[in-house]
Amino acid sequence: MKFNPKKDISPKYLFLALSLICILLLGLSLFSDSFLQKTKSVFGKLITPLQEGMSSIGEWVEERFLVFGDVKELREENEALKKRNRELEEQIAKSQAELTELAELRSLYSLDQMYPDYNTTAARIFSVDSSGWFNEFYINKGLNDGVYEDCNVLYEGGLLGIVVESYDSYARVRAIVDDRSKVTASVGPNSALCTVEGSLTTYKNGYLLATDISKEAKVNVGDRVITANVSDRFLYGLTIGYISELIPDPNNLTVTARIRTAVDFSDVRDVLVITDRKQEVTY
Repeated sequence: MKFNPKKDISPKYLFLALSLICILLLGLSLFSDSFLQKTKSVFGKLITPLQEGMSSIGEWVEERFLVFGDVKELREENEALKKRNRELEEQIAKSQAELTELAELRSLYSLDQMYPDYNTTAARIFSVDSSGWFNEFYINKGLNDGVYEDCNVLYEGGLLGIVVESYDSYARVRAIVDDRSKVTASVGPNSALCTVEGSLTTYKNGYLLATDISKEAKVNVGDRVITANVSDRFLYGLTIGYISELIPDPNNLTVTARIRTAVDFSDVRDVLVITDRKQEVTY
C-alpha cells in the first residue's frame, strides 16, 4: 500500500507535533545557553568560510578593475607619447633640412665672395641623368633669369660645368667631368697652359687629367689649376682643382698632371650660375 501523507496523517496530529517541537526549542533556549552557543558555532563554521570566499572574490574583482584602469591609462599615455614622438621627429627632420639648406646657402655665399667681379644667381638641381655622377643635369633657372648657353656654373670650391642649353625656366648643365668636356686651363707661377679632359672613368678613380703641360714650366704637386684667360667659353680664374701627381710624357717635352677636383661630383644640390658670359666680358 502506498503511503499518502495527506490522507494518513491527520492535520491536528501534525499541528500538535510542531507545537511540541516549538515548545521544546523554547524551553531549551531558556534553560540551556550551551545549546545556543553550539548552534551559533555550527552556523558560524558554515557561514564564515562563505564570507571569506566572497570577500576574496570581491578583492580579486576590485584588483582586476584597478589593473584594467591602469592598463587603459597606460595605453592612452603610450599613444600620446607616440604622437609626441612623431611630432618631434618631424620637427627634427624639418630643422635638419633647414640647417642643410642654410649651410648650402652659406657655401654659395662664400663661393660668390670668391668671384666678386661676376654677376651670379643661385639655382637648384631638379633632375640628373642615371650615370650616378652629376656629369649632366638640369637646374631651375633659365632665360627668364638671365641664364643663357655658355654660362659657367660653380659649386663648393670651384668650377662645376657650363650651361649647354637654356629654356625659359630651366637649363641643362654639362659638368667638367663629362667625357665630352675639355677646359683650357693654366697652372703654376708661370700660368702654363694645359687641357683638362673630362672623363668619368678617371674621375671614378679620384682624378682628372691635365695634359700638354710644358716640361719647362715650374709646376709642382699642390698647385692650383684654374681656367685660362684664352679659354673660349670659360671665364678666367675659376678653380678647377689641384695637382696631385705629375707624370712625364714619352715625348720628354710635356708632362701630364692628375688633378684632384675642387668639386665633389657625387653629390650636388644648389649651384651658383655666373650670368656673365665669356664673349661679354672684357679683361
